[in-house]
Amino acid sequence: MVGRTRISARGAGMTKDEKFVIFASSLGTVFEWYDFYLYATLAPFFAALFFPPGNDTAALLSAFATYAAGFLVRPFGALVFGRIGDLVGRKYTFLVTIFVMGAATFMVGLLPTFDTIGWAAPLLLVALRLVQGLALGGEYGGAATYVAEHARPQNRGFATSFIQITATLGFFLALLVIGACRIYMDADTFASWGWRIPFVVSLLLLVLSIWIRLRLNETPIFQRMKEEGKGSKAPLTESFFRYPNNKYVLLALLGATAGQGVVWYTGQFYALFFLQITLQLDYLLAYLLVGVSLLIGTPLFIAFGWLSDRIGRLKIILLGCLLAAATYMPLFQVLTRAVNPDLVAFQERSAVSVSADRATCRVHVFVGPWSDFSDCDRAQDFVTKLGVSFHKVDVPGGPVTLTIGETTVAGWSQARWQAAFEGAGYPTYADPSKVDWVTAELVLLVMVLYVVMVYAPMAAFLVEMFPTRIRYTSMSLPYHIGNGWFGGMLPLLATAIVASTGDIYAGLWYPIGVAGMTVLIGAVFLRETKDVDIATGSGVEISRRG
Repeated sequence: MVGRTRISARGAGMTKDEKFVIFASSLGTVFEWYDFYLYATLAPFFAALFFPPGNDTAALLSAFATYAAGFLVRPFGALVFGRIGDLVGRKYTFLVTIFVMGAATFMVGLLPTFDTIGWAAPLLLVALRLVQGLALGGEYGGAATYVAEHARPQNRGFATSFIQITATLGFFLALLVIGACRIYMDADTFASWGWRIPFVVSLLLLVLSIWIRLRLNETPIFQRMKEEGKGSKAPLTESFFRYPNNKYVLLALLGATAGQGVVWYTGQFYALFFLQITLQLDYLLAYLLVGVSLLIGTPLFIAFGWLSDRIGRLKIILLGCLLAAATYMPLFQVLTRAVNPDLVAFQERSAVSVSADRATCRVHVFVGPWSDFSDCDRAQDFVTKLGVSFHKVDVPGGPVTLTIGETTVAGWSQARWQAAFEGAGYPTYADPSKVDWVTAELVLLVMVLYVVMVYAPMAAFLVEMFPTRIRYTSMSLPYHIGNGWFGGMLPLLATAIVASTGDIYAGLWYPIGVAGMTVLIGAVFLRETKDVDIATGSGVEISRRG
C-alpha cells in the first residue's frame, strides 16, 4: 500500500512512491482512453454495421455523430464526478469512473448490429457511448489532480506529462490491437465477429486497472485540507457561480483547452480519417503511418512537460496552437500529394462539378427512419466518398448532372457516374508503390509535435489555476468542454463541412479558427502559473498577482 508521498521542493529524482503514483494513475488512464478511442478508430467501419445501407456519407456522419455523443456528455461527467472528487476524494472517484468505462466498452463488444436488431442497434450504441463519455468526464481530472497533488512543485509539469501521454498511448494501443486483428483475420471474419475482440479484451484491462488503483491512498494535499476542515461544501457553486473563479473557468476553456482540443484531434484522429477516407489509403497502412508518428512523438510529451517546468506552460500551449492554425492547410495539401499523387493529378487535369436543384440537396448528419435520400443526396454522397473536391452548381428545377472535364453525364446513375470517373482516369485507391512514405511521415510527425506542445503542459496548467477545495470540479469542466465539444466534434463537423462544400480541405477551417481564437484570448487574458503553490494557496489568486 502506498502511503502519503512527501511534498518537497528539494531532492534529486523521484521517490519510489512518486513513481508508483504516476504509474498507477497513468496506466489506468491509458486503458480508459483505449476504451474510448476504440470506437473512434473503428467509426468508418461501424458506419456499415450499425446504420442502414444506402448512403455511405450519411452513414459515416451518423457514426461520427454517435462518436461525438460520447464527447458531448463529458462535461456533465466532469460536473458529477468532479463534485464527488472534491467532496469525497480523488482516489474513490477515479475508481468508479474506470469501472463504468470498462463495463460500457465490454458491452459494445456484445452489441448486436443493425442487421440483427434494426434501429435498436444504433440506439444502444449511442447509450453506451453516453455512458463512456460520462465516465471519461470524471477520469482525466481525477488522474491529473491526483498526480499533481503528489508531485514536487518544481517537477509538476514533468510528473503530470505522464498523464498527458495516456491519451496518445490509448490511441496507439487501440490501433495496435485493431491492426493485429486485421492482420490475422480476413476481411469477412473481421466484419463478422473479429471487430468485437478489441472491446472484449478491455475487460482484462479493467480488472488490472482496478487492482492497481486499489493500492493507492488519497493525496496528501486533499487529506490535509479535509483534516483542517477547509474543504468545499458546494464545489459546483464555488466553481461556476462565484467570481473570479467562474471567470477563470471560462478563460481556461477559451484561452487554452478549446485550441488544445482541436489541435489534438486534428493531428491524430482527423489525420487518420483523412488518410483512409479521403486519400483512399489502405487501413493497415494508415494505421502504420499514424502509429509510427505516435510512437516517435510520445517521448516528447515528457520533454515538453519538463520544459514547461523551466520556461512556463502557457507560452508552449499558445505557440502550438499558433503553429497549427498557420500551417494545417499546407500540411494537409502536402500529405495529399505524398500519399495519393494520382488523385492530385486527376484533380489538376479534370475539374469536377455536380449540378442540381439546391432545394433537393441535404446533408444528413444522423440517419434515422425519417431519412429520405434524394438523387442529389446520393450523387453528392457518391462524389464525396471518392475523396474528390467538386464544385456545386445550383440549377433550380434541373436534373442532377455530373461534369468531369469535358464529359457530362445527365441524371443520377451510380453505374454511369462510376464509368465516367473511370474513363477520366480517377484512381480508385492510393497506390502504395507511389506513396512518398518519408514525406507523409514527416507531415504526421509535425502535427503530432503540435499535439505535444498544446497537451503536455495542460494538466499542470489547469491544476495550478484553481484552489484545492474545488480543483477537481473547476479544471474538469473547461477541459472536457474544450476536448469533448470543441475537439470531439471535429470529425463530425469537419466531415459535414466537406460534404456541404465539396472541398476536401474545407473541414480544416474549423480547427484553424478555434486554435486562432485560443491564441488571441490566451495571450491577452491568461498568465503563467508554473510558480503557483498548489499546497497552500489559491491558484486563481496567485495567478492574478502574476
